[in-house]
Amino acid sequence: MSTSSKDFGKEGEELAAQLLISKGYEIIVRNYRYKDKGELDIIAKDPATGYTVFVEVKSKTNLQFGEPEYSVTKNKIRQIKRMAEAYLFEKEITELPCRFDVVTVLKRSKQSPLINHYINAFD
Repeated sequence: MSTSSKDFGKEGEELAAQLLISKGYEIIVRNYRYKDKGELDIIAKDPATGYTVFVEVKSKTNLQFGEPEYSVTKNKIRQIKRMAEAYLFEKEITELPCRFDVVTVLKRSKQSPLINHYINAFD
């Protein structure tokens, strides 16, 4: 992945975090890593429900290969779930209401980014 791709991904994560904050979410941690198993983009607290929310952020600059949300494949969902379990294990949390959200960012040149928040995107 080139530096510009990484920067673009980080920019998308920043836009997603700002969206969540504007909705009253508390960001617990960004870019959570457990050993070399993967990464969770954002872990946040939803004030309306009290849920801990594991957020996957997908950013794109065009629709050549479909909408950003279609990048959340079955394999990616499995990895996100494993990372959420690792987070709960590492923090020694045994009971916690949680869910999985997806935030997509479509940022095309000369246009404002289109940001969508999919609440409870998968089980």
